[in-house]
Amino acid sequence: MASVPKLLLLVLCSYHTLAAHVRGDGNYTVLSIGSLKSDNHVCSEPEATSQSTGVTTVPLHHRHGPCSPLPSKKMPTLEEILGRDQLRAAYIQRKFSGGDAKQGGVQLLDLDVTVPTTLGMSLDTLEYVITVGIGSPDMIQTMFIDTGSDVSWVQCEPCSQCHSQADPLFDPSLSSTYSPIPCISDTCAELGQEGSGCWRSQCQYIVRYGDGSSTTGTYGSDTLVLGPNIVTNFQFGCNYVDSGFSDQTAGLMGIGGGPQSLVSQTAGTLGAAFSYCLPPTPSSSGFLTLGAVPGGQGFVMTPMLRSSPVPTFYGVTLEAIVVGGRQLFIPPWVFSAGAIMDSGTVITRLPWTAYSALSTAFRAAMRRYPPAPPSSILDTCFDFSGQRMVVIPTVALVFSGGAVVNLDANGIILDNCLAFAGNSDDWSLGIIGNVQQRTFEVLYDVGGGAVGFRAGAC
Repeated sequence: MASVPKLLLLVLCSYHTLAAHVRGDGNYTVLSIGSLKSDNHVCSEPEATSQSTGVTTVPLHHRHGPCSPLPSKKMPTLEEILGRDQLRAAYIQRKFSGGDAKQGGVQLLDLDVTVPTTLGMSLDTLEYVITVGIGSPDMIQTMFIDTGSDVSWVQCEPCSQCHSQADPLFDPSLSSTYSPIPCISDTCAELGQEGSGCWRSQCQYIVRYGDGSSTTGTYGSDTLVLGPNIVTNFQFGCNYVDSGFSDQTAGLMGIGGGPQSLVSQTAGTLGAAFSYCLPPTPSSSGFLTLGAVPGGQGFVMTPMLRSSPVPTFYGVTLEAIVVGGRQLFIPPWVFSAGAIMDSGTVITRLPWTAYSALSTAFRAAMRRYPPAPPSSILDTCFDFSGQRMVVIPTVALVFSGGAVVNLDANGIILDNCLAFAGNSDDWSLGIIGNVQQRTFEVLYDVGGGAVGFRAGAC
């Protein structure tokens, strides 16, 4: 038994040695190795609240975590996650690949390629869910959230071809407020020729995702319950036929910037702004706030860029990267292709020149740890064997307008690798993934044209 206090003393001494090192140099931070392999059996729900004056806030959970209402808690392997993530990132970048790439890349504000808004991302990459009520009386539905999607949908009775889900199927015939949308309506026309049809005078929708999966059914409206708040005439797809899905969710809640999204539909009543906080580990919780009012304390703000041909995505301009307190030498033109914020992409994608500079600087600051083999798309990896805590350099992303976002330690390292990946060139769109967004309240002030970040929100 005497060995236990000695072991504890050793751990404490190690921690204080590391902490003293970091206090002496604010350009480094300590990362617990235990946080990289979070406990997937115990739900930890700390106080996670929006700093904005929000109209409604609902809890947000990792789909595979113990806080999730879904029955399956089995986490996919890192290789599986990164493989799916690569498919999603490539699909997003193809949507923005119009024009002559060598003439300065794709500009979010001047994009000249038209892409049907009915095309969505691969659902296999989505990680975060919320629980809402639909109908009168309301039926509980657990849904993915996705900034890369606009059309929301749930599986409905009678469903001829549906995947298994944790919640009972939504039955529109049991709701006194459900109404199918007529074929001859502006709402149906907005879905586009490739995304809509007509059956018995009712508007039909179809969403085809980048991984080949799809959802088809009737486009209608009903009451949506978000926590204590009620949204009337919420428009969504009532799915009767889907293919390619294997999760336990009821459907998807689109929070993109297109006209069909939850954000656009509630802009008139809740305001054209929303925010979320993605938790640092699957065993903790975050939140989604609708109607968030900008101006909360602690936010750093950067202008939001939008593209009318591709209205789903929220763009930002990355201008610099700081590692260990030192700004990397990256020519400004490297970031000219622009970047988007995406809740569904896991790993941030950077222009090759920017990623190369980041990787080189990070390796140099991590010389005390032996290198490790690459893990899928992650090629800056380290051997942390025998370590309980590691010292890593701080990393900050600098956006236009002077917004400096100092990443949480869990947003720098994934497993044992630097949680960034490089594009194959400097002309492809950058993507700010959810690993880097974790623990921040990310505010999308759509009406005001700005994106904000508040550290330590969940």
